[in-house]
Amino acid sequence: MASLSDLAWQRALRPLLFRLDPELAHRMVLAFLAGVPVVAAPADDASLSRQIWGVRFTNPLGLAAGLDKDAAAVAAWQRCGFGFAEVGTITPRPQPGNPRPRLWRVPQSRALINQLGFPSRGMETAARRLARLRQRGLTLRLGVNLGPNRQTPPDQMAEDIAALAQRLSPMADFIVINLSSPNTPGLREWQAPGLLQTLVARAFPDRAGPATGRQGGKPLLIKLAPDLDSDQLGAICAAAAHLRVDGIVATNTTVARESLGVPSPHPGGLSGAPLKARAREVIAQIYRNTNGQIPIIGVGGVASAQDAYGHIRAGASLVELYTGLIYEGPGLPRTIKRGLLELMRRDGYRSIADAVGRSA
Repeated sequence: MASLSDLAWQRALRPLLFRLDPELAHRMVLAFLAGVPVVAAPADDASLSRQIWGVRFTNPLGLAAGLDKDAAAVAAWQRCGFGFAEVGTITPRPQPGNPRPRLWRVPQSRALINQLGFPSRGMETAARRLARLRQRGLTLRLGVNLGPNRQTPPDQMAEDIAALAQRLSPMADFIVINLSSPNTPGLREWQAPGLLQTLVARAFPDRAGPATGRQGGKPLLIKLAPDLDSDQLGAICAAAAHLRVDGIVATNTTVARESLGVPSPHPGGLSGAPLKARAREVIAQIYRNTNGQIPIIGVGGVASAQDAYGHIRAGASLVELYTGLIYEGPGLPRTIKRGLLELMRRDGYRSIADAVGRSA
């Protein structure tokens, strides 16, 4: 049964916001949420907790990168009941992103299309905000999503990533290199194993040596596109294992349209319900390719407990959402957590960890 806050969102707030330009509505909501004070996170059932990379997550549900690009409303995500939030994509220097319009809703498909192109206030703004939040008692687990500036030459991209990691790692629990946005020219080429190895070896030289395991620093993840074929995914997984990458975020937005039943004249990356099946396929393939040895954050089309549970059973250790929150409202994290508990009990699992990879 929907709560009063869920009904208010669906019957009043969402219709009002959906009358506005999508990016304007987004900015208004973030500005409001930026005023939420740091309060204690709501208690979670112990069976939902996960211990990954030596980090305890009170529940497996996180906010996906892209919604809070500049870490403006992090305290609100803790209050909503997320187990973690991934902020960004953050670039070293401020940049405006692509010209507007660059964000579109597709309500009939419960989807979004964006061509934002990494608008960012830069790493110094994000670092100051995150440091203040930690000082005020923020306990939410945080990932920072890193990307190069648009004007950075390809041969200097590793320097951008290294600078971001050095500046932001102290405030984060893990870091993610965004290699898969379709809105920055040439970025997806860095998913190729050879370029990936070059990038990681230059930006994180401690991973290029013969030692095994992470050599200090925060867990390092890479974010992949859903538009890779099986051979490409297999090669990337092998490279990730060789580089001792700590995790994979699967997936980013897709450039597919007709094959997903979402014909649209708008360019950019599609997210939301149409992406769910493909994201789950990629999660399952990564899990099989890595024998479940590299934790996966599953993202794409999550708007219910069944969606999150399906990604977990496919191989995701953690799950993120973004577009689902736009359509379902701020009560969605609590609704999903209640549903996960019911699904676990139905299937006889004592811990959400027991469900990981069961259908891969």
